[in-house]
Amino acid sequence: MNSSRIARLRLSISVTAMVLLFLAAGCNNEEPEEPELSLDELLASTGEELAAMSSVKFEMIDEMESGAKFFGATLKKVEGEVSNPDSVRLLMDVVTGLGFAKIEIVAIGEESYIKFSRDAPWTPLPLEQMPFNFVGLGVTLSELLPVMQNATIVGRESLEGSRAVRVDGTLVSDELSNLITSVVSGHPIALSLWIDESEHTLRRLRIDGQIFDDDAPETTRLINFVGVNAPVDIQLPNIASGS
Repeated sequence: MNSSRIARLRLSISVTAMVLLFLAAGCNNEEPEEPELSLDELLASTGEELAAMSSVKFEMIDEMESGAKFFGATLKKVEGEVSNPDSVRLLMDVVTGLGFAKIEIVAIGEESYIKFSRDAPWTPLPLEQMPFNFVGLGVTLSELLPVMQNATIVGRESLEGSRAVRVDGTLVSDELSNLITSVVSGHPIALSLWIDESEHTLRRLRIDGQIFDDDAPETTRLINFVGVNAPVDIQLPNIASGS
């Protein structure tokens, strides 16, 4: 081998060695990945986020439209706003024998009112007659997480541009009594959670099973949470003016 070929070979080896050293140095400077949370740690962190939630907007859908009648009407959708510690506003799309209608409920503290259509007058509503207890929703939901049985991470999904971890588990219907008024006792419930992968906030919740006497067994209720900790303005209606 002549001297020029030996020189080129040595140069090639030197360049290769420098490239490898550079790549190794770059790898060493990379930020270490944070360890992935265990399921228990994820649920605990989500529970803390829920308990600390000051307000939230949400939408609930009866996916099969097979749930119990809501004041004699078929419930299609609920849009709600909750503000801690004791304020809630609900706007419900229902179907009656006369067609579509919107039922509105406003509750603050011990006072609650309902009107059965957009132009109807406000009427006092005893709190115990509200089918869903959304007051203090964050704390109520945080208390469900530790009692889930057979909880399992089943995958990751994209929800409106962000990644969510899906967790499936089971409950007995009695454990929903703080959330659901007049819950039917002793029924198995499948619960699915979609938890934001980075912020550990609850993005979606599905309750699958019978929770009222008049629910069909296949009833599923899907709740999407938006506007977590965003300001909401909930006021009691002015009964004198009807507004």
